[in-house]
Amino acid sequence: MTEKPVYSRVILKISGEALSGTNGYGIDPEMIQKIAAEISEVVKTTNVEMAIVVGGGNIFRGIAGSAKGMDRGTADYMGMLATVINALALQDAIEKFEIETRVQSAIEMRQIAEPYIRRRAIRHLEKGRVVIFAAGTGNPFFSTDTTAALRAAEIGADVILMAKNVDGIYDSDPEINSNAKKLDRLSYIDLLNNSLRVMDFTAVSLCMDNEIPLKVFAVKKEGNIKRVLLGDKIGTSVS
Repeated sequence: MTEKPVYSRVILKISGEALSGTNGYGIDPEMIQKIAAEISEVVKTTNVEMAIVVGGGNIFRGIAGSAKGMDRGTADYMGMLATVINALALQDAIEKFEIETRVQSAIEMRQIAEPYIRRRAIRHLEKGRVVIFAAGTGNPFFSTDTTAALRAAEIGADVILMAKNVDGIYDSDPEINSNAKKLDRLSYIDLLNNSLRVMDFTAVSLCMDNEIPLKVFAVKKEGNIKRVLLGDKIGTSVS
């Protein structure tokens, strides 16, 4: 039975850390299988057009490398390659559920991924394929959050779904402050003014300029991706 989602085309942003499960690093096969199962179930039952931007922090984080003395440009390119590894792993997991998937890389590597071409990506989505955007923007000094905002604007996505390890945005770090308050709704200006680092300032500005709403929710709770798409009141909404 097809269910009616509140969005027709979405960008799902999955952090690299989410793919590591409880390990904190690398790819947890059980976790990636769980995420792939949810994505395939959503695509099959709602007919939503889904593109995915995946991070690489579970393998290598460019900004951390540069903090230890590595050239920032080199470190960021290494981080982009980490996102390609995650994208290929996610593609393999999703296709096991018989969902056609394409990886498009901002850095050309034709043996393993298509080059990023905006019109081709949109055509894939229209044909019901899941598109995974890898290698960030192809440029150093830009995060995968900025990639999600940029690709959302380019393909005309209705929303960016930020799949996190936490269940929304808090007024302070809930891991440090046990009295941190979860925020159900706020504006992009609130994010900037209060330095709530759910995404970097470049990504926030892109979303604000292009009027792209954002939903932040916990990816580890089973069924949450579908619940967000169907309009359930979970996580935090930013608009």
